[in-house]
Amino acid sequence: MKVLLSLLLFLSIVNASDEEKYKKGEKIYNQTCLSCHGADGSGNHLVSFIVNPRSLTKTILTEEQSYKIVKYGAHVMGAAADIMPSFKSVLQESELRAVTYYMYEKFNPQAEKRIHELYTQSDVIPVNKQATMLHQGKKIYNRNCSGCHGLNGKGNGEATKTPKVSIYPYNLTKSLLDEKQMFLYVKYGGKYWGTNKNDMPSWSKKYDDYTLKSIVKYVKTQLH
Repeated sequence: MKVLLSLLLFLSIVNASDEEKYKKGEKIYNQTCLSCHGADGSGNHLVSFIVNPRSLTKTILTEEQSYKIVKYGAHVMGAAADIMPSFKSVLQESELRAVTYYMYEKFNPQAEKRIHELYTQSDVIPVNKQATMLHQGKKIYNRNCSGCHGLNGKGNGEATKTPKVSIYPYNLTKSLLDEKQMFLYVKYGGKYWGTNKNDMPSWSKKYDDYTLKSIVKYVKTQLH
């Protein structure tokens, strides 16, 4: 009985703490983030930026990854033209954690579950094909990805040097995404995960899961 009462007391303290963090984060969001990301997290479409804010309701980022973006800014994480700045000199650590917690719980609390479900639906790579993944990944990356992301993955491909083409590929060597996330991003495309522009297409119609996972493995092990 004492153990049960202690557990209930602990849970009530945790819930109260989470509620306080949520309210604190909500206040910070409304004061600092709403003007760009909108009241519903889908982005303020009345403003115009080089790259408009992503929809927080579709993001592929985990809460911890989002916290790093808020704290250090998107450029540190590989963005070329994302205007998401660093708030580490504006907000205290507890405020950074609170606003990130609020955004995750308010707009996309099922993100990690969604990622897990989609990934488990993808093809499992047979052992006899795993040895060829890096070779296959490099070949396809150089053919289809380097034009934007560059041969070295730093977002400096030839397409970025054409004045008439306004694209801002990520520096993949700085990406926060793990292999699972990067695979799903490549497979479904940027729009599916909340980007405003459609520069990053879905490659699922052109390549199978083995090929897409091979590209990601090459990027994460050879370019990262």
